[in-house]
Amino acid sequence: MDTLDLARWQFAITTVYHFFFVPVTISLVAITAGLQTAWYRTGKEKYLRLTKFYGKLFLINIAMGVVTGLVQEFQFGMNWSDYSRFVGDVFGAPLALEGLLAFFLESTFIGLWMFGWDRLPKLVHLGCIWMVVLGTQLSAYFILAANSWMQNPVGFRVNPERGRAELTDLWAVLTNKVVLVTYPHTIFAAFMVGGAFVAGVALWHLLRRPDTDRAVFRSALKIGASIVLVASAGVAISGDLQGKVMTEVQPMKMAAAEALYETEKPASFSAFTIGTLDGSKEIFSIKVPYLLSFLATGHFDGEVKGINSLQDAYEQLYGPGSYKPNIPLTYWTFRLMIGVGMASAAVALWLLWTTRRGRAPARWLIWLAAPLPLLPLVANTFGWIFTETGRQPWLVFGLLPTASGVSPGTTSGEVITSLVGFTALYGVLAVVETKLLLRTIRAGLAGTDAPPPDTEPEQPDKPLSFAY
Repeated sequence: MDTLDLARWQFAITTVYHFFFVPVTISLVAITAGLQTAWYRTGKEKYLRLTKFYGKLFLINIAMGVVTGLVQEFQFGMNWSDYSRFVGDVFGAPLALEGLLAFFLESTFIGLWMFGWDRLPKLVHLGCIWMVVLGTQLSAYFILAANSWMQNPVGFRVNPERGRAELTDLWAVLTNKVVLVTYPHTIFAAFMVGGAFVAGVALWHLLRRPDTDRAVFRSALKIGASIVLVASAGVAISGDLQGKVMTEVQPMKMAAAEALYETEKPASFSAFTIGTLDGSKEIFSIKVPYLLSFLATGHFDGEVKGINSLQDAYEQLYGPGSYKPNIPLTYWTFRLMIGVGMASAAVALWLLWTTRRGRAPARWLIWLAAPLPLLPLVANTFGWIFTETGRQPWLVFGLLPTASGVSPGTTSGEVITSLVGFTALYGVLAVVETKLLLRTIRAGLAGTDAPPPDTEPEQPDKPLSFAY
């Protein structure tokens, strides 16, 4: 493989790996804040114990997420310097806001929350975790705004003398029509992961240790499964809106997602399609009439452009070359994203049904405990693979081809070295993360009981201590 292919593989591996932690962090901190709020409002000890238990799992996860996320930005200079040179003035603005505002907000209040259990008033301490929630949401929004600019560049001008894009309207970047639909879709998808994680852990304890903290974990199971169901409805609604915006700004991505080679009016949704190996022609397909027209345009008789007609139009607009993404990859990741996500919601609904009215979950459901959190996580991963590969061959749609963004001075040997190094390091970190999570999960709620009243006089100079 040449330098371009190797650089793409490295960025893909590190990005997908990093995003394993992102949805858990975004959702689990909010769920933890919700549990602590329930404890503050009701005084029930079960909510305090769940807050500390899932809060510790959140802290383990965010530590790994921060480390792996930093590598992403280093790669812009390592393997994609021409891309950084072209988009730096625009792309750097939301990234700077993420780093200077959102990240510092998160890190400051995480510290106060971690060490402030016995030193801060309850309401102030509760406010700290909600400030972390705000920080994670801002961080997600700024990152998605930067990515959405790559999908639909707005608020800029190209300086022909310097050969780069220059920011002219930050507000346009932050209110890009793509980010306005991508942000809620991503957040709802993250809450599917967090809810499934809470429910999966609770299910494991209910089945492996049925006589230990049964009532507490039963509540956690209901909370987690309910979050999955509500979030899945949000994913469906926001995904429908996102599909219509995608058809407007990136019609080739929608056509590739459906393996729609010829323009159709009305267009049918392909439930299953087999095409030629080069992805140029459809051989066999199972279709649902009119559905694609509605998903793409909001009308059952709407026209949806096909791959071949869009290829001809792009050649006239941008010059000779192939403007088709990898059709089989785009097609199947789109379907796997939807299918695995729907399976997650179905499992959550089934768990709520089988445990209704105080019923104990069947012993054989233990096999669902581990896959349950992984289902929406896998759906998230397929969604991002679809989003990024469906944009190809563009780094910035309509402006910068992917082949033009790679660092000109980087050699294949250098990329292979860093690729192997990062992959090996990430493998070790994955083992460490998994062991820490499993150890904490197995320990259960031990040590999360409410502390006895402090009979000693207050010591203002008492050193801070980790609350767990």
